[in-house]
Amino acid sequence: MAALALPAVGDIVGTNPDDATAALKAAGCAVTAFEAEGGKIDARCTDAATGDVLEVSIDPKTGAVLDLKKGD
Repeated sequence: MAALALPAVGDIVGTNPDDATAALKAAGCAVTAFEAEGGKIDARCTDAATGDVLEVSIDPKTGAVLDLKKGD
C-alpha cells in the first residue's frame, strides 16, 4: 500500500467544508474542526500515518492550501 501524501502549500482542497474534508481525508488527514479566522479557513486534522494534529490554512476564494503546521 502506498503512503498517503499530506497536502502541500498550493494544493487545491476546496472552498467549502465538504470538499475540503473529502480532499484532506483522501490525503490521509481526517478533519476534526473548521474555523474561519483572519480571512482564511483553518482546518484541524489528524495525520493518519503519525497521529499528529495539523492545522491547514485554506484560502476561502481559491480553495488553495496557504499553510500547514503542527497544532497543539
